Amino acid sequence: MSLSLRPRSVRSYLLAWIIAPIAIFIVIDAFVLYRNTLDSVNTAYDRMLIASAHSIGDLLRIENDRLKISLPYAALEIHEADFSTKMIYRINGFNGEFLSGDEALPKFTGTAKNHASYPSLVHIYEDSYDGEAVRVAALLQPVASMGPQGSALIQVAETIKNRSLLAQKIFWETLIRQTILLAVIASLILFVVSRALRPLDALRKQLDERPAEDLSPVFTSGEPRELQPFVDALNQLMTRLQRLLDHQQRFVANASHQLRTPLAVLKTQLQSGLRGDAPAQTIIEEMTGTVERATTLANQLLSLAKVAQLRGRGAFECCDLTMLARETAVDLSPLIAEKNLDFELDAEKAQVQGHPWMIGELFSNLLHNAIHYTAPDSRLGIRITHGDQGVTVCVWDSGPGVPDALIETVFEPFASSHSSGGLGLAICSEIADSMAARIFLQNRMERGKIVGLDAILHFPKTVLLTGRQTRDQAV
Repeated sequence: MSLSLRPRSVRSYLLAWIIAPIAIFIVIDAFVLYRNTLDSVNTAYDRMLIASAHSIGDLLRIENDRLKISLPYAALEIHEADFSTKMIYRINGFNGEFLSGDEALPKFTGTAKNHASYPSLVHIYEDSYDGEAVRVAALLQPVASMGPQGSALIQVAETIKNRSLLAQKIFWETLIRQTILLAVIASLILFVVSRALRPLDALRKQLDERPAEDLSPVFTSGEPRELQPFVDALNQLMTRLQRLLDHQQRFVANASHQLRTPLAVLKTQLQSGLRGDAPAQTIIEEMTGTVERATTLANQLLSLAKVAQLRGRGAFECCDLTMLARETAVDLSPLIAEKNLDFELDAEKAQVQGHPWMIGELFSNLLHNAIHYTAPDSRLGIRITHGDQGVTVCVWDSGPGVPDALIETVFEPFASSHSSGGLGLAICSEIADSMAARIFLQNRMERGKIVGLDAILHFPKTVLLTGRQTRDQAV
């Protein structure tokens, strides 16, 4: 069981390939922005912690050989980021003893490291205080006096919750703005794409509203340049279909008329025989001739249909023209011998792209016509030559030729009686056209009189192989 795929929409395709990359970029950019914002917030808040540590360090003093500090709450309040957080600090003396602040804040046990963003003797790290994550700035503050000297450890901490909230706030605000921007871009793209596809919708509507038999060219006003080649190709297809339909309609009308005529004649002859108007032998001979003509016409109709079928397949192969011409002459040799004709095959070996049956049928029709119109004890033949422009096949006879008024229309079905049965030359024209060849008739003149007819078939430069000239004669 085969699954049918849903037709892809051009509008959806464009939107998907334009909006999707932008949306992916916005999401990635938003997360990168969040990380960068968090780093920037940490840097800003860390500098406030360091500033607070230095402010506390400036208040250290030595009294009675002991390190002391008097730190009012207002001194810390001015360094708080906002009123939602609270500064936590701890001060240890020269010997590591707790001096002031919140003793619950874990004591810094490391050593100060140089940091590219912060001054020397300052260490920034994260720790835990009262079950919450905190960011801590540890400062080793040198204290000098006339008495004892050393470095006090000042730790200032702040919960990092506010930092994350601020970074998230910036992230969501940015993401909302970018989402709005994406929606605006999508709306604009949808509007532009819909406007761009409007000529296609108009063309589809025009074709939908057409009657089934209307194959006239399509006209669109103000179509874009990109659509013009499509419209031109569609109009060319319409023209070809109209020409094919007209040809088919004419052919069906003519064929029905031509088939109706022998059947009517056959019916009349049969009724005449039943009434006894003529001897039975005479009636049978007349009916035999009528049946032969009807059979010939039916075979030609079938041949024309087969030509159309093979032409639609387009599967061509290399065909030896000389061999096919010789085989055709052998098949028709009884007719040639019956009229005691001199047949001549003068051919250069040549191969062209085509279908063997079609080329054989073409040769058979042309040679059959030549035999039919050539008087007994006369000459006819086939000549195949090479030229600068391709290969030329000439089937010539010694008949009366074709009147100038008919020479341009003889290839139309039932256009003249030159082709026995009315379809022989039409079949030849269809076969030649299917192989991009050109066929035409030309009266052969001598001393101002018609001495025969040349049926000339010219193949363009499709010759694949040439050889030495051969000459065959048959009586």
